[in-house]
Amino acid sequence: MKNVMAVILAGGKGARLEPLTRDRAKPAVPFGGGYRIVDFALSNCLNSGLRKLLLLTQYKAMSLDRHINTGWRKYFCSELGEFIDVLPPQQRIDEQWYQGTADAVYQNIYALEKERPQYVLILAGDHIYKMNYRAMIEYHQQMNADLTVAALNVDRDLARSFGVMEVDEENRLVGFEEKPSDPKGVPGDENNCLASMGIYVFTARFLFEQLLKDANSSESSHDFGKNIIPSIIDCCRVFAFPFRDENRKSQAYWRDVGTIDAYYDANMDLVHVDPMLNMYDQHWPIRTHQGGFPPPKFVFGSDDGVERVGMATDSIVCPGSIVSGGRVERSIVGPEVRVNSYAQVSDSILFDRVEVGRHAIVRRAIIDKDVKIPESAIVGVDHEFDRARGFTVTESGIVVIGKSDSVEPGVPKSHSNFPIPNATKPA
Repeated sequence: MKNVMAVILAGGKGARLEPLTRDRAKPAVPFGGGYRIVDFALSNCLNSGLRKLLLLTQYKAMSLDRHINTGWRKYFCSELGEFIDVLPPQQRIDEQWYQGTADAVYQNIYALEKERPQYVLILAGDHIYKMNYRAMIEYHQQMNADLTVAALNVDRDLARSFGVMEVDEENRLVGFEEKPSDPKGVPGDENNCLASMGIYVFTARFLFEQLLKDANSSESSHDFGKNIIPSIIDCCRVFAFPFRDENRKSQAYWRDVGTIDAYYDANMDLVHVDPMLNMYDQHWPIRTHQGGFPPPKFVFGSDDGVERVGMATDSIVCPGSIVSGGRVERSIVGPEVRVNSYAQVSDSILFDRVEVGRHAIVRRAIIDKDVKIPESAIVGVDHEFDRARGFTVTESGIVVIGKSDSVEPGVPKSHSNFPIPNATKPA
């Protein structure tokens, strides 16, 4: 693995995750309480034995850069030639942002050539999964491939959002179409398609040749899926590598969390009794920055006969958080959150340092960092009321409150008789 360099594409704008990406890059969005989305790709690299990493950023990269500095550089020893470098666009052509995935790598080609790797692994920094890249690289070597593409079986209806591959009996690509309107199914199973995961292993010299060729093409979108892969499958050795999940479950787990609803569902997967994504196994740990917070705390069991119980059920509660007489159900509570007396939080995701005031109700919501939900406020009960206050509400009814959104106390008119929990009981 010393001859392999990993390039992680972390420059996506993440517009479909607004307002969570209003102030941060998509890979830097918190996930599962104490993690960031990018931690999965980085942990996969570390667990696979990769010690030379380039992280290519672009939009709103400050929080991502800080996360790498505080949580990840400690794993790499510069004296042994190990590193994780964060690179912004080098603007090699006309002082422009990255024009596509291939252009992002091309703009940093000098950083690659300097290390003289034999193979280059290219990854997306915004997917949730566990994978041993070593096995894919060994497969690439065995097949004497120019390019190997990680492949995932997906439902035909979902395949329209992927690059769809056709392979022969040796798993060699004979066709590739990016986001087709009518995707071609797997032979013998037309209901499923072979989709590209956006994970590529290139032989380095071959990659450099293709990047230079693509950069000089005025008609190209400078994208691996749209341009480079379709142009080489007829003349070069391009193979598909079936996804091997290190999650050790009966069903492979891979999630693209590119929309609010997909992001919410992937988080909620974690609070199930037996979640599909195992975050607790030591075989393939997911690492991140640990803030050194005290353990979570739950206070008030009862108070002079008044029901004021600090409790959380079917939930993840991160260090530094205090559930002080409130109730949390089926939720993810990030670090340093406080849920005050008689508050009710259910089916929600609370980012770092959120404070939920007394008697407040929060349902099916995502609350960004440092937001304060005032006493007796109601979120997620009346969607029209939430939209009127400027909050994002998805088609499935997930309410998102961004960092800069203000939350006012009050009850929606349509719920003027809505009971505030324990409001008449002594504080």
